[in-house]
Amino acid sequence: MAPPVVLLHGFATSTERTWREPGWFDLLKDARRRAFGIDLLGHGDAPKPTEPADYDDLVTPVIEQFPETPADIVGYSLGARTALQIAMQYPERVNRIVLAAVGQNLVATDSAGEMAEHTASRFESLITTPGNDADALRACIGRERPRFTTDELATVHAPCLIIIGSDDFAGPPEPLAEALPDCQVKVLPGVDHFGLPKQFSFIDAALAFIDAIPTWD
Repeated sequence: MAPPVVLLHGFATSTERTWREPGWFDLLKDARRRAFGIDLLGHGDAPKPTEPADYDDLVTPVIEQFPETPADIVGYSLGARTALQIAMQYPERVNRIVLAAVGQNLVATDSAGEMAEHTASRFESLITTPGNDADALRACIGRERPRFTTDELATVHAPCLIIIGSDDFAGPPEPLAEALPDCQVKVLPGVDHFGLPKQFSFIDAALAFIDAIPTWD
């Protein structure tokens, strides 16, 4: 039986908005794959604490809802970071990983820079999206998350695919790809960080990598 697929959304969104609305669950069902959409702490249907320290560990609440058998993971932005942490801490639970909208921003390098003002403003607008808990999300984003060292990334032995837009502030992808033992990269021209989830080319590449192309017969 093909492995289940775990879908991990990004900051200030949810399983519903990132995965269900664009049709991921329907496509995975047509590919005869079981899909598990897990809301990160502070998001969607997950608990929403308002103390920054409560967001030190995003992995444990996900693992508690993880399928019993090893899974493919598709993670977007904060969900991709969480997927890498799962692969480091629970390698036996992970089959393959799609890392969307991440790159140099996750790697501890001298070239890592500050977030541009317009990008920070976009995140602030996401926080106040109707249906979001703004206090919980500000606590989540307010907790510093150290970048991964190359030694840490070298422990991720699951095959990975980085999918990132050419206009994404999280890039370039090479520092992350070069630090992972088994990693491919796909760059989508003209796509930014926030537009990636809606791109058909993102969906097609991710499903192909985890061998989940829908079949209609």
